[in-house]
Amino acid sequence: MKMIKLLSATIILSAIIFSVSCSTSDGKGNDKEKGTKPKVTFVEREADKRVDVMVDGKLFTSYWWPDTVYKPILYPILTAAGTTITRGFPIKPRAGERQDHMHQVGNWFNYGNVNGYDFWGNGSEGKKSPNGGVIKEIGIDKLTEGDGEGIMVTRASWVDPSGKELLAERTEFHFIAKDSIRIIDRIATLTATGGPVSFKDTKEGSFGIRVARQLELPSREDVTLTDAQGNPTTVKAMSNVGVSGNYRSSEGVTGEAVWSTRAKWMDLFGKMGSEDISLVICDHPKNLSYPTYWHARGYGLFAANPFGAKDFTQGKEELNYSIPAGKSLTQRYRIIISSGGHLTDAEINGYADDFARKYK
Repeated sequence: MKMIKLLSATIILSAIIFSVSCSTSDGKGNDKEKGTKPKVTFVEREADKRVDVMVDGKLFTSYWWPDTVYKPILYPILTAAGTTITRGFPIKPRAGERQDHMHQVGNWFNYGNVNGYDFWGNGSEGKKSPNGGVIKEIGIDKLTEGDGEGIMVTRASWVDPSGKELLAERTEFHFIAKDSIRIIDRIATLTATGGPVSFKDTKEGSFGIRVARQLELPSREDVTLTDAQGNPTTVKAMSNVGVSGNYRSSEGVTGEAVWSTRAKWMDLFGKMGSEDISLVICDHPKNLSYPTYWHARGYGLFAANPFGAKDFTQGKEELNYSIPAGKSLTQRYRIIISSGGHLTDAEINGYADDFARKYK
C-alpha cells in the first residue's frame, strides 16, 4: 500500500513539473504556453478616425488620420512593456517634453517638396500652410489578424492646396510581436496619377518618428534650424534629467554625428525609467538611395530621407527624383522596438537581413 501511494505521488509530482515546464510567465503573472505567439488584433474606431493595433488586448499603436495633422500617422507607439516611445505633443502633451516642430507627430511618411508643395512641414504653425500638401486617408482595404503578426492595407491621396491629387498611395503595414520585440514593417507604393511628380532635393523628409524626451540626446545649448523655406526655428536646451538617448549607425557612427551620414540602419537607444529601449529604423536594399541619408537630430527627430542629398553633402551631390506619369515608386521601412535590453549590432543585422528577404 505504501508503495502504491508513493508511486501515485510521484506521478502527480511529475505531472505538475511537466505542466510548469510547458508554460512560461509573461512577466505580469499571466502564464502562456511556451512557443505560443501573442495575438495581433485591430479595433476600428471610425468616429475617432483611427484603428487601434492590439497585442494580446493591449495597445501597440494606432493608425490615425486627425484633420489637424494633415497626414496619416502611427501614434502613439508603445514597447512590449507598455511604455510610450513617441512624443505626446501636440495631440496629448506630457510634462517636460519639447513643444517645437508640431508637424512632427508619431511616425509618418511624406516629403518637403513634392511638385513644389510642402507635405513635410504642413501644420507646423498649428494650421494648414498656404503651400502645404495634404495626405488624405481614403480607406482601409484589408485587416488581417493573426498569431504574432497582423496586416493592414491602406489607401491615401497626396493632394496639392487646390485639392488636385498628385500621388495615390497604397501602404501595407505588418505589425509583428514576439517576446519583448515589436516590429512595424511599412511598404508604401506611390503612383503618379496627375502627371509627372518631382521630389526636389531637400533635407525635409521623409520616413520619420518624433520620440519621447527620454530618448532624445542630452541637449547642451540652443540650436537654430532652418526649414526648406528659410524659416528659422530655435530648439531650446533643456534639463537633461532622465534623458539618455544616443544614436548608433550600421557604419559605426554615433551621437549627433549621424546626421547627414548614410547607413543601412540606425539605432536610437536609451532608458525610460528602468526600461532599456532600442528603437531601430532599417532601410531596404531595394529602396531609392539605399543606404539612405539620415535626417536624425538630437532633439528627437529620427528620420530616413531617400530623396535628399544636397544638404547632407554640402552641395557636392544633388538628387531631384521624379516619378513619370502613371508610374510608381515603392519604399520599404522596418521599425524595431526592443524592451528591456539594447540590441547588439549582430541582432540588428539579423532583423535587417530578415527584412530584406521578406519583401523582394
